[in-house]
Amino acid sequence: MKKFLLAIPVFFILSFAEAQVPTPDAYRKAQSELAAKNYWEAISLFKEFTDAKEYGNLANYASFHLGEASLGANQPAQAIAALEPIVEANWAKSDEAKYLLAVAYFKNQQNLEALQLINKIKDDRIITLAENATYENLKQVSVSFMIANLSEFKENKGYGEALKDVLESQTILSASERNAYYELQGKASESTNVVKDQVLDIAVILPFTNPSRSDLSSIPSSDFVLELYLGLEYGLDELKKSGVKVNMLTFDSKRDVNHLQKLLADPAISSADIIIGPIYPEETDLVSKFAETARIPFVHPLSNLGDRFEELGYSYLFRPAVSSIASGIVKGLKKQNWGKRVAIGYSASSRDEMLAKMLQDQLGSAGFQLVKFEQINPRNTNEFLQGLGIRSGQARPSVDQVILLSDDPSIAQPAFALMESITTTIPTLVMDSWLGFNFANYEMLEFPNFYFIGNNTLNFYSEAMQQFRS
Repeated sequence: MKKFLLAIPVFFILSFAEAQVPTPDAYRKAQSELAAKNYWEAISLFKEFTDAKEYGNLANYASFHLGEASLGANQPAQAIAALEPIVEANWAKSDEAKYLLAVAYFKNQQNLEALQLINKIKDDRIITLAENATYENLKQVSVSFMIANLSEFKENKGYGEALKDVLESQTILSASERNAYYELQGKASESTNVVKDQVLDIAVILPFTNPSRSDLSSIPSSDFVLELYLGLEYGLDELKKSGVKVNMLTFDSKRDVNHLQKLLADPAISSADIIIGPIYPEETDLVSKFAETARIPFVHPLSNLGDRFEELGYSYLFRPAVSSIASGIVKGLKKQNWGKRVAIGYSASSRDEMLAKMLQDQLGSAGFQLVKFEQINPRNTNEFLQGLGIRSGQARPSVDQVILLSDDPSIAQPAFALMESITTTIPTLVMDSWLGFNFANYEMLEFPNFYFIGNNTLNFYSEAMQQFRS
C-alpha cells in the first residue's frame, strides 16, 4: 500500500464529453491552455463559462476545469471557490469534483474539510485517488490531529498510512499514541502473552565495545558489562537445566545510537520474545520505543528510575524502582521500631537524590523525625556521621538510625572505617552493593550495625542464600 501511495498526482485532468451541443471556441481555447499548463490564461477563459443559467451543464465542467487550472497555478482558495458550488450538483462527475475539491482543501490547510468530503465519495476508483492524496498531504501533520480524528477517518487507508508514518517518526509514544499504532497494525485486541513457539528467544543488547575500545577481546575481566553478560549466561544455563528451551543471541550496541538503530532491523531482534539491555539512557530510549511498537518486552537491567518507563506498556526494570525502594525502607523502619529519629545522607547520583527526596516525604508522613538530610561525598562522609554523635567517647547519638544512599565505594570506605574504629550499636542502612566492596569485613564489627537495602532484588534470607553462606 505504502509504495503505491508514493506515486500521487497533485491533481488530475479528465477529458469529459462536456456537452452534446457545439462547444464555444473560447471554451476550446481554455481547454488547450489548460493542457499546455498555461494555467493563468486557462483561468481567465474558463471563468466566462461558469454561469449555470447561461451555459447549463457546461458550467459544471467549466467550474471543474477552473478548479484544475487554479490548483495548477497554486491558487487553492480560487479552486475552492470554483468547485464548492458544483460538488453537490446533480451531474455525472460529482465524485471527481469532490476529489479535486478535497485536494484544494488539503493545499489550503483545511484538512478536516478535505477528509469529511472524501468520506462522501462513492466511486472506488476515485476513492483510491483520494486515499493517495490523503497520505501525501497528511504524513507531515501533527500527531495530535491524527489521533483525535482516527475514529472518524480510519476507513481511509491513506489516513492510516500517514498516521503510521507520523507515529514511527516519534522518539517516544504516549499511551494514546501506542493504542492508535496498535489499532492501525490490527493488534488492538491481541493478547500480550501469545506463545509463538516452545523456544524462549532472548535478544541481549549490551555495549561490549565503544569508540575507545574496538576489540571485544580487550574487555577487562572486571568490566561491569562483562560481569552482567556472565550473569545472564549463568541464568541461561539454569533455565536449560530446568527444562526450558531457550535461545540467547547477543548484539553489541557499541555505544552508537546509529549502529543500534540498524541492529533493531535485524529479524532476530524483531522476532525475539524478550529484549535485555542496553543500559545507557540514549540507547534505552531508542530500544524502548522499538519495544512498544513491536510489542516485545524490554528489560532494563540496571536502572532504578521507573518514572522514565511508567507510561510504557512493554518496558520493565530488573531492579526495583526508586518508589519501591523508598516504600520498603519506610516499611522496614516501622517494623524494626528502633525509634523515630532518622538521618539521611545521599550521593549526587540521580537515583540517590530521587530516593532521598521520596524518603524525606514518606518518613515525615509516617511520623518519623528527620534530624539530618544532607548530600555526602568522599570528603564529608565522616564529618556527616560524627556530626550525628557517631564518634568515640559519645554513647548517645542524636539519631536512632542512619540511612546512607550511595553505591560509591569511596563514600562507603570512610563510613565503614569509622564504624570499625568505634563501639556503637547505631543501625545504619546502606545499599546492598556495599556487600561487594573488598575492604568491608562485616564479621569484624563488634555489632551488626549495617542493614542492606535490596537494590538487586536478592532475598538475603532465602534458603538458597543461607546455603551459599554456609
